[in-house]
Amino acid sequence: MSDSPNELPTEQQIMNGRILEQLELVIDPELGIDIVNLGLVYQVEYREQNIAYILMTLTTPACPLADIIFDEVDKAVKLLEEVDEVELELSFYPPWQPDRMSRYAKIALGFPG
Repeated sequence: MSDSPNELPTEQQIMNGRILEQLELVIDPELGIDIVNLGLVYQVEYREQNIAYILMTLTTPACPLADIIFDEVDKAVKLLEEVDEVELELSFYPPWQPDRMSRYAKIALGFPG
């Protein structure tokens, strides 16, 4: 969050956190785990003019449900009244690996913690 324990988080940091919380509502339809715990979200940034920028990946470039996931990302983030537009960027660098998953996701999917 902030660099110093005495510093309060900025409005942008608070909004970044709220965007990330909304992304936890987006469940990967194949795996049944949210995209944040799966490690698919690389960056979120609340920008001027009420834009939420999201840099994310998919577990595979050939994900057949990509459009559904992207649509759910858009809907979830736009539930925040401060967000009018979602700018979604897809990247496969670095490529997704199972070690990007949270401990919760690893346990839920049967990976060694």
